[in-house]
Formats: sequence, structure tokens, C-alpha cells
Amino acid sequence: MAVGAMMARIGLVAHDDKKAEMVEWAKRHSDRLCRHELFATGTTGGRIRDEAKLEVYLFKSGPLGGDQQLGARIADGGLDALVFFIDPLTALPHDVDVKALTRLATLYGTLFACNRATADAVLMALEAEKR
Repeated sequence: MAVGAMMARIGLVAHDDKKAEMVEWAKRHSDRLCRHELFATGTTGGRIRDEAKLEVYLFKSGPLGGDQQLGARIADGGLDALVFFIDPLTALPHDVDVKALTRLATLYGTLFACNRATADAVLMALEAEKR
């Protein structure tokens, strides 16, 4: 991931019970995130766009294919990082999609954050890479 002088391409997705936390994280870092190209599943991205006032390219909702669309970007080298706020306490009807997305991020060595602490670290790493 040689981001260099260009902005990073960041994928954003959150489970239903983590969407509010994702929006709060995006608001807190909006001054930094606005310098990057953001991609998100439909519902998560719509909330980030509306509530954090960030420009976000929206894919379909996760269960309707948005997770796979983010995965395709990873496989094609089109994402530098993935921030996926995962709810480990809720059973998900599209669990296979979630596992496929995390598998692709791991396989392709994509910076990957699954909670607020790791998302902060990924954002710092992307900014350090830009220097």
C-alpha cells in the first residue's frame, strides 16, 4: 500500500448495533477522513454522509451485496484500508458475507480495523504513510 501523496481509499462498514459508534467515530475524525476517498455499504455510508457530513461512495447495503462489493475492491487493489465495526455478540443472517470480507482483507494484506481502537490506529498508519 504505497499511498504516497495521494489520499487513501478507505472502506467503511458496521453491523447494525455498531452503526451509531461508526458514525461517532467518523464525526470525531471528520477533519482527517475528509482528506481520503471513502467507500461504504449503503446503510452505514448513508448515515456517515448524513450525520458526519462526509463524502462517501455508497455500495449496496451489506446483506444485499455491499460486503461483496467492498471485497471486490480489496481483491482489485482498490482499497488501502477497511474499517469494519463488528458486533461479536449478535448472530448475523449474512455471516458468510462478513467472513468472506474479513478473509479477503487478511488475504490481500489490507489494513483492517474491527473496533474504535484499531480504527484510530489504522487512520494514524495511513497518515504516517502519506508523510
